[in-house]
Order: sequence, then C-alpha cells, then structure tokens
Amino acid sequence: MKLASLRRGLCLLAAAFAPLLAPAQASAREPAMAPGAFLALSYHEIPGDGLPAAAPGAGRYGVEISHLIAQFSWLRENGYHPVSLEQIARAREGGAALPDKAVLLSFDDGYADFHSHVYPVLKLFGYPAVIALVGSWMDAPAGTTVDYDGKKVSRDTFLSWAQVREMMASGLVEVASHSYALHRGVIANPQGNGQPAGVARIYDPSTRSYESDEAWLARIRDDLRRNARLIERETGKAPRAMVWPYGRYNVATQRIARELGMPLMLTLEGGVNAAGDPLDRIRRIIVESSPDLGEFVDEIERVWPEPPQRVVHVDLDYVYSADPDEQERNLSALLERIKAIRPTTVYLQAYADPDGDGEADALYFPNSQMPMRADLFNRVAWQLETRVDVRVYAWMPVLAFRLPEGHPARDDLVQAAPAGAGPTYRRLSPFSPRARAAIASIYADLGRHARFSGLLFHDDALIGDREDDSPWARAVYRDRWGLPGAVDAIRAQPQTATEWSRRKLAWLVDFTRELASAVETWNAPLKTARSLYAAPVLDPAAQDWFAQSLPAFLEAYDYAALMAMPYLEGSQQPERFLRSLVRAVSTHPQGLARTVFELQTRDWRDQQAVPATQTAAWIRLLELSGARQIGYYPDDLHADVPELRRLVPAFSLRSTPEP
Repeated sequence: MKLASLRRGLCLLAAAFAPLLAPAQASAREPAMAPGAFLALSYHEIPGDGLPAAAPGAGRYGVEISHLIAQFSWLRENGYHPVSLEQIARAREGGAALPDKAVLLSFDDGYADFHSHVYPVLKLFGYPAVIALVGSWMDAPAGTTVDYDGKKVSRDTFLSWAQVREMMASGLVEVASHSYALHRGVIANPQGNGQPAGVARIYDPSTRSYESDEAWLARIRDDLRRNARLIERETGKAPRAMVWPYGRYNVATQRIARELGMPLMLTLEGGVNAAGDPLDRIRRIIVESSPDLGEFVDEIERVWPEPPQRVVHVDLDYVYSADPDEQERNLSALLERIKAIRPTTVYLQAYADPDGDGEADALYFPNSQMPMRADLFNRVAWQLETRVDVRVYAWMPVLAFRLPEGHPARDDLVQAAPAGAGPTYRRLSPFSPRARAAIASIYADLGRHARFSGLLFHDDALIGDREDDSPWARAVYRDRWGLPGAVDAIRAQPQTATEWSRRKLAWLVDFTRELASAVETWNAPLKTARSLYAAPVLDPAAQDWFAQSLPAFLEAYDYAALMAMPYLEGSQQPERFLRSLVRAVSTHPQGLARTVFELQTRDWRDQQAVPATQTAAWIRLLELSGARQIGYYPDDLHADVPELRRLVPAFSLRSTPEP
C-alpha cells in the first residue's frame, strides 16, 4: 500500500474512533495552553469534496468540507472549546474566564460556501465563528465580476448580505472587517513589485515618487471607515474586529482601526494567544491545503519543535550595479543561490558600504537623511521572501552612519577619553539628540519603504571602556545618571565605573528599541536580532570594553547574533574556540535556543576565502556541541564563497535529521 493511501486510511480510522481514542490522546499529548489562553484558526474557502476552488489562488487555502467536519469532531472529542470573540473580550475585561483549550474559529474573505457548507456544520456542533468580509466584493451587484487579487471572479463566489444577516441572527456568527478594497496588491517600488495595499506605499512611475505619509494614512483610514459603515448599514451592527488582509499591518494601521471602533485585530502570526497577550495582535494558525486529520492535529498540538535557524548574511553591495540589467541578473543569481542553500533567514544589508569600513556611506532605500545609492532593498527583500520563502532581516548600523556634508549631526561623534585608544568605527554618538533624531528618521524611512520580517542591529552598537567622552555624553552622565562629567573621572572609582558600564549597555539597548519602534510604525510585526562580539560571552570583564552582554541581549531581542569567527578573534585553535563559545552560551537560560552562531567564510587577515570544507566542518562541530541556530558571513554570489556543493550538505536543513 502506498504511504499516502495508508495515511489517509489511518486518518479515517482515527476520525471514526475519535470518541474511544480521545482520553488516551489527551493524556499522552496535551498542548501547552495555560489558563486564559486560546488558539485561533484561520480558514478560507470550504468547497465540497472533490470540487475545485471557486476563486483562483484560493485553492491553496481551501479545506474540503469532510476534512472540516473531521477537524471539528476531533476538537470536540479532545476537549477543545470553540469560543466567540465576545467571550474572549469579556474574559479580558474581568468577566467569565475562558474554558480550557479555548479555540476561536475564523473564516476569511466571505466565500459563499461558508453559508452552504460551514454554517450548517456550525449549527450542528453549536460552534461560534467569525467571518471577515471584503466590502468591495460584497458591494458588487449579483451576476457581475469582482477583482480578486488581480483576477476576475464571479460575484456569486461570495456571500450575499441576506445570507450574512441570516447567519448573524443565529447568534453563532460575528462579522469582522477585512477592509473595503485593501485585499489586493499595489505597485510598491520602481521595479514594479506588487505588495499588499494595506501597508505598501504606492509608487507612481510617472512622477517617480511614493505616497506621502498623509496620503497613505488618508487612504487607509477612508478604506477602513468605508467598510465599517457598509457592514453597519447592511447588518445593523458595526464591526469591532479587524482582520488584516494577508496578515499585514503596522502600528499606524492598528491605531486607525482602534480609532474606528475595532480594538480586536486578527493577524496571521501563528502560535497560542496567552492570557496576557494584547487582543490587537491575535495570532492565528492558517489551516491550508485541506490537511488530513493527522497533519491538522500535529499543527494544533505542536508536535514538532520549531526548526533550527540557518542564516545567510548577504551584502547588497554584491547585487548593486549602476547597470540596471546587470543588477537584475545579479538579483536572479542571488535568488537561485539562496534557493539552492535553503536557509530559513537572510540578514540583508540595507545600507551601502563599498569601501568595507563598516560605515554606511549611502542607503538602499528612500530617506531624508543620506544619499540613496539605489532603491533596491525593498525589491530584493520582497523577492527573497515571496519567491524563495525565507525571512528577511534588514541589516542596519546603529551608529555608523556617515551623514552628508552640511548635516547638523555629521560630526556628533563618539569620542574617546584623552588616554583612550582610537574607535573601532567612526560612530555617531547615541547621546547626541541631533544624531539620535537623524538615525531614528533613517529607520522610520526604512519601515515606510520596505517589507521585511526583522531587524539585525550591526556590531557598531558599542561604546568602549574609554568612550563616550563627547559633550552630549558628559551631560547625560552628570545630569541624568548622577556620575562625574568625564570618562577619566568616572573610571577613577571602581564603583562609579561599574555603574557607568551598566548604564551605557542599557542606553544602547533602549536606543535600539526606539529604532525598532520607529520601523514598526510602518512595518510590523518585527523580529529583532543584535550582533554580539565573542569576547563579552567568553570573558565577563569584556562586557565593559564593548557595552555588550549576552544576558541583556537575550532579554531585549529575539536573537543574539554571536560572531563565532575564530580568525577574527585571532584564535590559534578554532575548534576549541567554537566549543568554548557553545559552552558559555549554554549556561544562560534560552541561550542555545536564541543565539545564532555566525561563522566567517572569509579570513580578513589575508582576504582569502575560508575553504568550504572548513566551514562545513565548523558547522558540524557546532551542531554536535549543541548549537541550534547557525549562520555565516559573507556570502559572495560572484565568487561562489562559500562553495555551494560543499556547503549545502552541511548547512541546509534538508540534511539535518528530523527531531
């Protein structure tokens, strides 16, 4: 018997015998759901068995009705309790607590089969659900067509208002807004990429310009207001929940939805919603591709752990070319290379550093503070995420920006005490209000003009043990921290030196959090990672030399990107160095789970490539020592560094045994 047929047969048996098997299953494999927590499931089209999806492209998210019934049966027999948005909202306001293993059922896009297939099943089980309606599709007259993600689809594919009112009257169905006309793509860069209309700035090729903040905010506000009023007019009840098209939102759109009376917001981020999680970012698990019962159970009960991260650190300078055709060829080569490597994540340079000194000379996105080398970052990040299915982190300096001549903050630099050594980087002072404002503006512009999943803060975010002695820093030491107003005076007393070191570390962490918030105004949700030198991990005293700390980074960011680079550290015994790093990281709670060990693929002492066989051996050593998250820098697509045929077997998750 073929494996697929065997699995199908087992799933049918499991469904048939669910009442008998339920107690054993529940005791053997309980999900991690604390009191007050709930799961949310996102369904889309529910066609009849064997029928194609009515809307082109919806088939991926379709679930056949027999599979839906089996899933509902499994939920019931295994102690899950579907709840309404009303129950969730009341529980958060101090009302009746949610039942154990609570589940919110949601159905996006408003397909007509919700009325014909799902609604009878909801009545049979007594389950409440939320439907998310797109106003422009609902507004279209019967017998016409609507624009469904760029394709013409019959209006009859979607619910009628009479059907919506009938289902609402049952008390089982609540209507949420799915926008009026944001469930579509808009041109979002000079290269013509279509990106979600709810978060992207529309690019006008005729004027070579983007929407302004004012125009973008007005467009989003008008759309959400129009749909809320339409739903209220047709149903007699205004929506209180917003379901973001494609799961894309940001802090600005959240603010608008809240002001329009929709404080409950549903995303497409997976995972359990804990009792203390905000209800304006409700996580949902997408149920797609009509999964069999075994696959559905695995997803609900989290049988498999999260896969380890594999990170490729990419210089956008390798893709850039003054010749647009050559630049596109470079991009194609990068996409094919990343597809062959199959990492989970790409740390993608968003700034230009052609001389390799670690300082941003220009940026790869429109901004108001620095020259733009090319409007390229958004294009490359979007292609990587949508065509290669990797998560892209924007790799950005924190302080090392060479602002243009005449900029008020150009020379507001970190300064060393008179007896101090020269700085590692030419860096703007994080204590200068002018420099901080310029950097925050750069990060906000990055969020405005690109779609990506995370931020990597570069290793320039450091302040040495004789830095910063600038006038702005001295004022903070004296007026806000109650310390002497000069570095030498601070260092003269061990107690004040220790306090000064602690405060500098916290100051940089707080600044990066401000920068992440500036991005999230326009691009959310956002993961964060921060580069970390090896010395502070191996030697606690070295934390004072860099104002860096692994425990502080694990608390402040999603990941610490540890520079596990033996030759950079001058190690004569690379293997011993790597083992010692893993041991040191393992002593910290969540250390191995949230530390990315970044290897070097180039020896900067002689500018020679590290042999790919050596890189592969280091990867195996890290894995055997207990490291889970592994990356490398740099990846040179032109020189094939590291050499793919030797790297991939060791690095790719395809060659990592399943847990």
